[in-house]
Amino acid sequence: MTGFAAYTTLLPQLQREWGLSNSEAGAISGFLFAGYMVSVPVLTSLTDRVDSRRIYLAACVIGSIGAAVFALFGQGFWSAALAQFLIGAALGGTYMPGLKALTDHLEGPAQSRATAFYTASFGIGSTISILVAGKLGATLGWPWAFWFGAVGPVLAGLVVTFAVPMGRMRPREQHTTALLDFRPVLRNRKTLPYIIGYAAHNYELFGQRTWMVAFLVFCAALQPEHAPMAISAATLAAMINVLGPVFSISGNELAIRFGRQRIIFLFMTLSGVIACLIGYTAAWPWYIVVLMMMVHYGAMLGDSAALTSGAVASTPPEMRGAMMAVYSFLGFSTAFLAPLVFGMTLDLAGGNQSIAAWGLAFASIGIFGVFAPVARWWYLRRA
Repeated sequence: MTGFAAYTTLLPQLQREWGLSNSEAGAISGFLFAGYMVSVPVLTSLTDRVDSRRIYLAACVIGSIGAAVFALFGQGFWSAALAQFLIGAALGGTYMPGLKALTDHLEGPAQSRATAFYTASFGIGSTISILVAGKLGATLGWPWAFWFGAVGPVLAGLVVTFAVPMGRMRPREQHTTALLDFRPVLRNRKTLPYIIGYAAHNYELFGQRTWMVAFLVFCAALQPEHAPMAISAATLAAMINVLGPVFSISGNELAIRFGRQRIIFLFMTLSGVIACLIGYTAAWPWYIVVLMMMVHYGAMLGDSAALTSGAVASTPPEMRGAMMAVYSFLGFSTAFLAPLVFGMTLDLAGGNQSIAAWGLAFASIGIFGVFAPVARWWYLRRA
Protein backbone atom coordinates (compact mmCIF):
# COMPACT_ATOMS: atom_id res chain seq x y z
CA MET A 1 0.00 0.00 0.00
CA THR A 2 3.01 2.32 -0.21
CA GLY A 3 1.59 4.03 -3.30
CA PHE A 4 -2.02 4.07 -2.13
CA ALA A 5 -2.16 7.62 -0.70
CA ALA A 6 0.72 9.22 -2.60
CA TYR A 7 -1.56 11.15 -4.95
CA THR A 8 -4.04 12.32 -2.32
CA THR A 9 -1.16 13.44 -0.08
CA LEU A 10 0.39 15.46 -2.91
CA LEU A 11 -2.96 16.63 -4.30
CA PRO A 12 -2.54 20.33 -3.35
CA GLN A 13 0.91 20.45 -4.99
CA LEU A 14 -0.09 18.56 -8.15
CA GLN A 15 -3.32 20.53 -8.47
CA ARG A 16 -1.32 23.78 -8.56
CA GLU A 17 1.39 22.47 -10.90
CA TRP A 18 -1.03 20.96 -13.40
CA GLY A 19 -3.80 23.58 -13.11
CA LEU A 20 -6.48 21.06 -12.20
CA SER A 21 -9.99 22.01 -11.14
CA ASN A 22 -11.37 20.46 -7.95
CA SER A 23 -13.53 18.15 -10.06
CA GLU A 24 -10.52 16.96 -12.07
CA ALA A 25 -8.40 16.51 -8.93
CA GLY A 26 -11.16 14.44 -7.33
CA ALA A 27 -11.67 12.40 -10.48
CA ILE A 28 -7.98 11.40 -10.59
CA SER A 29 -8.34 10.03 -7.09
CA GLY A 30 -11.50 8.25 -8.18
CA PHE A 31 -9.66 6.43 -10.98
CA LEU A 32 -7.83 4.41 -8.32
CA PHE A 33 -11.17 3.05 -7.16
CA ALA A 34 -12.30 2.56 -10.76
CA GLY A 35 -9.32 0.26 -11.24
CA TYR A 36 -10.26 -1.55 -8.08
CA MET A 37 -13.86 -1.97 -9.24
CA VAL A 38 -12.79 -3.45 -12.58
CA SER A 39 -10.35 -5.97 -11.11
CA VAL A 40 -11.92 -7.04 -7.84
CA PRO A 41 -14.95 -9.03 -9.12
CA VAL A 42 -12.75 -11.31 -11.23
CA LEU A 43 -9.64 -11.54 -9.04
CA THR A 44 -11.44 -12.03 -5.73
CA SER A 45 -13.89 -14.55 -7.19
CA LEU A 46 -10.95 -16.52 -8.53
CA THR A 47 -9.75 -17.12 -4.96
CA ASP A 48 -12.46 -19.79 -4.65
CA ARG A 49 -10.70 -21.65 -7.48
CA VAL A 50 -7.04 -20.52 -7.54
CA ASP A 51 -4.44 -20.17 -4.78
CA SER A 52 -4.83 -16.61 -3.46
CA ARG A 53 -1.06 -16.16 -3.35
CA ARG A 54 -0.78 -16.35 -7.15
CA ILE A 55 -3.36 -13.61 -7.56
CA TYR A 56 -1.70 -11.51 -4.87
CA LEU A 57 1.72 -11.77 -6.53
CA ALA A 58 0.42 -10.78 -9.99
CA ALA A 59 -1.41 -7.81 -8.47
CA CYS A 60 1.76 -6.67 -6.69
CA VAL A 61 3.54 -6.51 -10.04
CA ILE A 62 0.72 -4.39 -11.48
CA GLY A 63 0.80 -2.05 -8.48
CA SER A 64 4.53 -1.52 -8.82
CA ILE A 65 4.15 -0.76 -12.53
CA GLY A 66 1.33 1.72 -11.81
CA ALA A 67 3.40 3.71 -9.32
CA ALA A 68 6.39 3.71 -11.69
CA VAL A 69 4.17 4.99 -14.52
CA PHE A 70 3.08 7.92 -12.32
CA ALA A 71 6.70 8.73 -11.42
CA LEU A 72 7.94 8.56 -15.02
CA PHE A 73 5.04 9.87 -17.10
CA GLY A 74 2.75 11.82 -14.73
CA GLN A 75 2.17 15.16 -16.48
CA GLY A 76 -1.52 15.91 -16.12
CA PHE A 77 -5.00 14.46 -15.85
CA TRP A 78 -4.91 11.44 -18.18
CA SER A 79 -1.42 10.16 -17.35
CA ALA A 80 -2.17 10.42 -13.63
CA ALA A 81 -5.58 8.79 -14.11
CA LEU A 82 -4.01 5.80 -15.91
CA ALA A 83 -1.40 5.31 -13.19
CA GLN A 84 -4.03 5.58 -10.46
CA PHE A 85 -6.17 3.03 -12.33
CA LEU A 86 -3.31 0.51 -12.30
CA ILE A 87 -2.60 1.11 -8.60
CA GLY A 88 -6.28 0.55 -7.85
CA ALA A 89 -6.45 -2.60 -9.99
CA ALA A 90 -3.51 -3.94 -7.97
CA LEU A 91 -5.32 -3.18 -4.72
CA GLY A 92 -8.24 -5.24 -6.05
CA GLY A 93 -5.90 -8.22 -6.32
CA THR A 94 -4.26 -7.83 -2.91
CA TYR A 95 -6.73 -6.52 -0.32
CA MET A 96 -9.60 -9.03 -0.43
CA PRO A 97 -7.55 -11.94 -1.86
CA GLY A 98 -5.17 -11.38 1.07
CA LEU A 99 -8.09 -11.52 3.48
CA LYS A 100 -9.31 -14.71 1.79
CA ALA A 101 -5.86 -16.28 2.23
CA LEU A 102 -6.04 -15.41 5.94
CA THR A 103 -9.62 -16.50 6.68
CA ASP A 104 -9.18 -19.82 4.85
CA HIS A 105 -7.16 -20.98 7.86
CA LEU A 106 -9.38 -19.65 10.68
CA GLU A 107 -12.94 -19.88 12.01
CA GLY A 108 -14.99 -18.44 14.89
CA PRO A 109 -13.73 -15.66 17.20
CA ALA A 110 -10.15 -16.12 15.97
CA GLN A 111 -11.34 -15.39 12.45
CA SER A 112 -13.21 -12.26 13.59
CA ARG A 113 -10.19 -10.89 15.45
CA ALA A 114 -7.78 -11.75 12.64
CA THR A 115 -10.09 -9.99 10.20
CA ALA A 116 -10.05 -6.92 12.44
CA PHE A 117 -6.27 -6.85 12.54
CA TYR A 118 -6.08 -7.42 8.80
CA THR A 119 -8.46 -4.56 7.98
CA ALA A 120 -6.52 -2.40 10.45
CA SER A 121 -3.39 -3.03 8.37
CA PHE A 122 -5.11 -1.04 5.61
CA GLY A 123 -4.97 1.99 7.91
CA ILE A 124 -1.35 1.32 8.83
CA GLY A 125 -0.36 1.00 5.18
CA SER A 126 -2.18 4.17 4.16
CA THR A 127 -0.61 6.05 7.10
CA ILE A 128 2.88 5.05 5.98
CA SER A 129 1.97 6.06 2.44
CA ILE A 130 0.78 9.50 3.57
CA LEU A 131 3.74 10.13 5.84
CA VAL A 132 6.51 9.03 3.50
CA ALA A 133 4.90 10.51 0.37
CA GLY A 134 4.55 13.84 2.14
CA LYS A 135 8.20 13.82 3.27
CA LEU A 136 9.59 12.73 -0.10
CA GLY A 137 7.38 15.14 -2.01
CA ALA A 138 8.52 18.06 0.14
CA THR A 139 12.24 17.24 0.06
CA LEU A 140 13.09 15.34 -3.14
CA GLY A 141 10.12 16.09 -5.40
CA TRP A 142 6.81 14.32 -5.96
CA PRO A 143 8.11 11.59 -8.37
CA TRP A 144 10.12 10.07 -5.51
CA ALA A 145 6.92 9.49 -3.56
CA PHE A 146 5.73 7.23 -6.37
CA TRP A 147 9.08 5.45 -6.65
CA PHE A 148 8.60 4.58 -3.00
CA GLY A 149 5.13 3.36 -3.98
CA ALA A 150 6.68 1.09 -6.61
CA VAL A 151 9.03 -0.67 -4.16
CA GLY A 152 6.45 -1.66 -1.53
CA PRO A 153 4.35 -4.07 -3.66
CA VAL A 154 7.47 -5.98 -4.73
CA LEU A 155 8.46 -6.57 -1.11
CA ALA A 156 4.86 -7.51 -0.20
CA GLY A 157 4.73 -10.07 -3.01
CA LEU A 158 7.91 -11.72 -1.77
CA VAL A 159 6.64 -11.89 1.82
CA VAL A 160 3.31 -13.45 0.86
CA THR A 161 4.87 -15.88 -1.63
CA PHE A 162 7.32 -17.35 0.89
CA ALA A 163 5.54 -16.89 4.24
CA VAL A 164 1.83 -17.60 3.62
CA PRO A 165 0.70 -21.26 3.39
CA MET A 166 -1.36 -22.51 0.48
CA GLY A 167 -5.11 -21.83 0.70
CA ARG A 168 -7.78 -24.54 0.83
CA MET A 169 -9.46 -24.81 -2.57
CA ARG A 170 -12.66 -26.70 -3.27
CA PRO A 171 -12.51 -29.42 -5.95
CA ARG A 172 -13.51 -28.10 -9.37
CA GLU A 173 -16.66 -30.23 -9.51
CA GLN A 174 -17.97 -28.61 -6.30
CA HIS A 175 -18.23 -25.16 -7.88
CA THR A 176 -21.97 -25.01 -8.49
CA THR A 177 -22.04 -21.49 -9.98
CA ALA A 178 -20.18 -19.71 -12.77
CA LEU A 179 -17.18 -17.55 -11.91
CA LEU A 180 -19.01 -14.20 -12.01
CA ASP A 181 -22.44 -15.42 -10.94
CA PHE A 182 -23.07 -13.36 -7.81
CA ARG A 183 -26.78 -14.11 -7.43
CA PRO A 184 -26.28 -16.49 -4.48
CA VAL A 185 -24.42 -13.74 -2.62
CA LEU A 186 -27.12 -11.15 -3.29
CA ARG A 187 -29.80 -13.60 -2.14
CA ASN A 188 -28.07 -14.13 1.21
CA ARG A 189 -30.17 -11.91 3.50
CA LYS A 190 -27.65 -12.27 6.33
CA THR A 191 -24.78 -10.88 4.27
CA LEU A 192 -26.51 -8.20 2.20
CA PRO A 193 -26.88 -5.62 5.04
CA TYR A 194 -23.12 -5.76 5.66
CA ILE A 195 -22.47 -5.20 1.95
CA ILE A 196 -24.77 -2.16 1.86
CA GLY A 197 -23.26 -0.84 5.10
CA TYR A 198 -19.75 -1.19 3.69
CA ALA A 199 -20.75 0.81 0.60
CA ALA A 200 -22.00 3.67 2.81
CA HIS A 201 -18.90 3.38 5.02
CA ASN A 202 -16.49 3.64 2.06
CA TYR A 203 -18.34 6.58 0.53
CA GLU A 204 -17.65 8.71 3.58
CA LEU A 205 -14.20 7.28 4.35
CA PHE A 206 -12.58 7.71 0.95
CA GLY A 207 -14.18 11.07 0.30
CA GLN A 208 -12.57 12.26 3.53
CA ARG A 209 -9.24 10.54 2.88
CA THR A 210 -8.90 12.10 -0.58
CA TRP A 211 -9.48 15.68 0.56
CA MET A 212 -8.09 15.59 4.12
CA VAL A 213 -4.66 17.07 3.30
CA ALA A 214 -6.17 19.77 1.08
CA PHE A 215 -8.61 20.73 3.85
CA LEU A 216 -5.83 20.97 6.42
CA VAL A 217 -3.82 23.17 4.04
CA PHE A 218 -6.86 25.45 3.69
CA CYS A 219 -7.31 25.63 7.47
CA ALA A 220 -3.64 26.53 7.95
CA ALA A 221 -3.90 29.30 5.34
CA LEU A 222 -6.83 30.84 7.22
CA GLN A 223 -4.85 31.13 10.45
CA PRO A 224 -1.11 30.96 9.68
CA GLU A 225 -0.21 32.47 13.03
CA HIS A 226 -1.77 29.51 14.89
CA ALA A 227 -0.93 26.63 12.54
CA PRO A 228 2.00 24.48 13.76
CA MET A 229 4.93 25.44 11.56
CA ALA A 230 6.96 22.32 12.41
CA ILE A 231 4.25 19.89 11.29
CA SER A 232 3.10 19.72 7.67
CA ALA A 233 -0.49 19.00 6.64
CA ALA A 234 0.64 15.60 5.32
CA THR A 235 2.19 14.70 8.67
CA LEU A 236 -0.97 15.76 10.48
CA ALA A 237 -3.03 13.66 8.07
CA ALA A 238 -0.79 10.67 8.81
CA MET A 239 -1.25 11.24 12.56
CA ILE A 240 -5.02 11.29 12.07
CA ASN A 241 -4.92 8.27 9.79
CA VAL A 242 -2.96 6.15 12.28
CA LEU A 243 -5.96 6.28 14.63
CA GLY A 244 -7.86 4.13 12.14
CA PRO A 245 -6.38 0.75 13.13
CA VAL A 246 -6.96 1.45 16.84
CA PHE A 247 -10.62 2.33 16.35
CA SER A 248 -11.17 -0.45 13.81
CA ILE A 249 -9.90 -3.17 16.17
CA SER A 250 -11.62 -1.59 19.19
CA GLY A 251 -14.89 -1.30 17.30
CA ASN A 252 -14.76 -4.98 16.41
CA GLU A 253 -14.14 -5.93 20.04
CA LEU A 254 -17.15 -3.81 21.06
CA ALA A 255 -19.17 -5.52 18.33
CA ILE A 256 -18.24 -8.97 19.69
CA ARG A 257 -19.34 -7.91 23.16
CA PHE A 258 -22.40 -5.75 22.50
CA GLY A 259 -23.61 -6.89 19.08
CA ARG A 260 -22.43 -6.03 15.58
CA GLN A 261 -25.54 -4.20 14.34
CA ARG A 262 -25.72 -1.92 17.39
CA ILE A 263 -22.06 -0.88 17.17
CA ILE A 264 -22.09 -0.49 13.39
CA PHE A 265 -25.09 1.83 13.39
CA LEU A 266 -23.73 3.79 16.37
CA PHE A 267 -20.42 4.63 14.72
CA MET A 268 -22.02 5.24 11.34
CA THR A 269 -24.43 7.81 12.79
CA LEU A 270 -21.73 9.55 14.82
CA SER A 271 -19.34 9.91 11.88
CA GLY A 272 -22.10 11.12 9.55
CA VAL A 273 -23.20 13.88 11.94
CA ILE A 274 -19.61 15.07 12.48
CA ALA A 275 -18.93 15.03 8.73
CA CYS A 276 -21.89 17.34 8.12
CA LEU A 277 -20.40 19.86 10.57
CA ILE A 278 -16.64 19.62 10.18
CA GLY A 279 -16.19 21.68 7.01
CA TYR A 280 -17.69 24.72 8.70
CA THR A 281 -15.02 24.61 11.44
CA ALA A 282 -12.15 25.57 9.12
CA ALA A 283 -11.68 28.99 10.74
CA TRP A 284 -11.88 27.65 14.30
CA PRO A 285 -8.70 27.36 16.41
CA TRP A 286 -6.33 24.93 14.73
CA TYR A 287 -6.17 22.40 17.55
CA ILE A 288 -9.99 22.13 17.65
CA VAL A 289 -10.15 21.47 13.91
CA VAL A 290 -7.50 18.73 14.18
CA LEU A 291 -9.24 17.23 17.21
CA MET A 292 -12.55 17.10 15.34
CA MET A 293 -10.81 15.48 12.37
CA MET A 294 -9.41 12.83 14.72
CA VAL A 295 -12.80 12.12 16.30
CA HIS A 296 -14.44 11.97 12.88
CA TYR A 297 -11.81 9.61 11.50
CA GLY A 298 -12.03 7.36 14.53
CA ALA A 299 -15.82 7.20 14.25
CA MET A 300 -15.58 6.33 10.56
CA LEU A 301 -13.22 3.43 11.28
CA GLY A 302 -15.17 2.21 14.29
CA ASP A 303 -17.47 0.10 12.15
CA SER A 304 -14.92 -1.02 9.54
CA ALA A 305 -13.73 -4.35 10.97
CA ALA A 306 -17.19 -5.13 12.38
CA LEU A 307 -18.69 -4.82 8.89
CA THR A 308 -16.04 -7.02 7.27
CA SER A 309 -15.95 -9.69 9.98
CA GLY A 310 -19.77 -9.79 9.97
CA ALA A 311 -19.84 -10.30 6.21
CA VAL A 312 -17.25 -13.10 6.40
CA ALA A 313 -18.95 -14.86 9.33
CA SER A 314 -22.38 -14.76 7.66
CA THR A 315 -21.14 -16.36 4.41
CA PRO A 316 -20.57 -20.11 3.82
CA PRO A 317 -16.86 -20.89 3.21
CA GLU A 318 -17.46 -21.99 -0.40
CA MET A 319 -18.98 -18.57 -1.22
CA ARG A 320 -16.53 -16.28 0.55
CA GLY A 321 -14.49 -15.40 -2.51
CA ALA A 322 -17.63 -14.40 -4.42
CA MET A 323 -18.97 -12.53 -1.40
CA MET A 324 -15.73 -10.58 -1.01
CA ALA A 325 -15.89 -9.70 -4.71
CA VAL A 326 -19.39 -8.23 -4.35
CA TYR A 327 -18.51 -6.64 -1.01
CA SER A 328 -15.47 -4.90 -2.45
CA PHE A 329 -17.00 -3.99 -5.79
CA LEU A 330 -19.99 -2.19 -4.29
CA GLY A 331 -17.92 -0.72 -1.47
CA PHE A 332 -15.33 0.75 -3.80
CA SER A 333 -17.93 1.85 -6.33
CA THR A 334 -19.00 4.41 -3.77
CA ALA A 335 -15.32 5.12 -2.97
CA PHE A 336 -14.91 6.01 -6.66
CA LEU A 337 -17.85 8.42 -6.57
CA ALA A 338 -17.11 10.16 -3.27
CA PRO A 339 -13.93 12.11 -4.21
CA LEU A 340 -15.59 13.26 -7.44
CA VAL A 341 -18.80 14.35 -5.71
CA PHE A 342 -16.75 16.11 -3.04
CA GLY A 343 -14.71 18.00 -5.66
CA MET A 344 -17.76 18.92 -7.74
CA THR A 345 -19.49 20.22 -4.61
CA LEU A 346 -16.45 22.37 -3.85
CA ASP A 347 -16.49 23.81 -7.37
CA LEU A 348 -20.23 24.45 -7.48
CA ALA A 349 -20.43 25.92 -3.96
CA GLY A 350 -17.70 28.51 -4.34
CA GLY A 351 -14.31 26.82 -4.65
CA ASN A 352 -11.72 25.56 -2.19
CA GLN A 353 -11.19 29.01 -0.66
CA SER A 354 -14.75 29.10 0.69
CA ILE A 355 -15.64 27.79 4.16
CA ALA A 356 -19.24 27.25 3.08
CA ALA A 357 -18.07 25.20 0.09
CA TRP A 358 -15.97 22.96 2.36
CA GLY A 359 -18.93 22.60 4.70
CA LEU A 360 -21.23 21.45 1.91
CA ALA A 361 -18.55 19.18 0.45
CA PHE A 362 -18.06 17.35 3.75
CA ALA A 363 -21.84 17.14 4.19
CA SER A 364 -22.04 15.45 0.77
CA ILE A 365 -20.11 12.48 2.17
CA GLY A 366 -21.71 12.46 5.63
CA ILE A 367 -25.31 12.35 4.49
CA PHE A 368 -25.62 8.55 4.50
CA GLY A 369 -24.39 8.33 8.08
CA VAL A 370 -27.01 10.85 9.18
CA PHE A 371 -29.71 8.52 7.87
CA ALA A 372 -28.19 5.44 9.55
CA PRO A 373 -30.86 5.46 12.34
CA VAL A 374 -33.55 5.19 9.65
CA ALA A 375 -31.67 2.28 8.10
CA ARG A 376 -31.41 0.59 11.51
CA TRP A 377 -35.16 0.98 12.07
CA TRP A 378 -35.88 -0.53 8.66
CA TYR A 379 -33.40 -3.36 9.28
CA LEU A 380 -34.90 -4.29 12.67
CA ARG A 381 -38.40 -4.14 11.25
CA ARG A 382 -37.54 -6.64 8.51
CA ALA A 383 -35.34 -8.88 10.70
